[in-house]
Amino acid sequence: MSADTFAENSALQNTATYAEITGWGKCVPPAELTNDDLATFVDTSDEWITTRTGIKARRISHVNTAELAALAAKRAMAAAGISPEEVDLVALATSCPDTIVPNTASKVQQLIGAKNAAAFDLNSACTGFLYALQNATAQVRSGMIKKAVVIGAERMSWWVNWALRETAVLFGDGAGAVVIEASDKPAGLVHAKLGCDSEARDILEIRGFGTDMDRYENPPSALDVHFMGPDIFKRAVRAMGQGSETVLKQAQLNVEDIDLLVPHQANLRIIASLQKQFKLTDDQVMVNIHNYGNTSAATVPIALCEAVESGRVKPGANIMTAAFGAGLTWGAGYIKWGERVTPVSTCDEELPANDKSAKELLSIAIKHCLNQ
Repeated sequence: MSADTFAENSALQNTATYAEITGWGKCVPPAELTNDDLATFVDTSDEWITTRTGIKARRISHVNTAELAALAAKRAMAAAGISPEEVDLVALATSCPDTIVPNTASKVQQLIGAKNAAAFDLNSACTGFLYALQNATAQVRSGMIKKAVVIGAERMSWWVNWALRETAVLFGDGAGAVVIEASDKPAGLVHAKLGCDSEARDILEIRGFGTDMDRYENPPSALDVHFMGPDIFKRAVRAMGQGSETVLKQAQLNVEDIDLLVPHQANLRIIASLQKQFKLTDDQVMVNIHNYGNTSAATVPIALCEAVESGRVKPGANIMTAAFGAGLTWGAGYIKWGERVTPVSTCDEELPANDKSAKELLSIAIKHCLNQ
């Protein structure tokens, strides 16, 4: 290491005490599966789904997880005004990797041209984006890196058993990303509390996959998201609430100081319970579950991106976020927004063209699941 490089790194460690969010982007595939579409092959209705979940539609991807993640990342990088070569880290939160070996983040790194970046996958299910953001933030704040792209991307439709109403109605596909950069301004993820309620890890799981399965004697005929809804609801509300209270104390903030809550979009009732607990108005809570369903690790960054795009995030805003997922992982964070609310530039790229409807994209999977 040259003397100049050592001096530069030392200066960074002494001055870059924060990891400001400077860019944001999302990628939601165009094919929409509505509740009425679901009702044509599952015993359900728009009324049944809406009253229980708040979901009206979800997106079904015609591309893999890496492509969703890469486009979200490119849009975030354009918003931040940084080049691919400047990125030091690609952190991908996903429970739907395209490949396990090699990791999917390496494919994203390749697609966005971030040839100088390290790349890792992180699976904490729906809490994954918060876990990844905390990890990348810690690296920036320690002076180890300067710039990172943090992504939550999921293709949950690949896991779903379309014959099971309780889970078929819940999930969708999409990706969201942020760019964080070293800064001496008090901005970015300032405080976070992460945890895991592993005592009940079996109430939310994807069965029949991984090295725990019987590979040769009884291979699974279909994957299945095992989901104990009522228990998950209670644990999610408790964990997200307690995590948020802890973070507020860490930040020495009162509920009245929060400008916007960006919660995990799993169920409208869970969001409403959290809103009631903290006595927040509708204007203080970001909700978009009706459009996308539960996109797992992608819900928080997609919602954050849409909040910025719609003008709900002002310069210097105090943002709380909270999530809960399989494991049972949970987390909450306090984000101090910086000054930038308008992108430096935009990315004109789009996903490859798709002429199929959501039902057409799922036709083989639906037929397979219904015939089990």
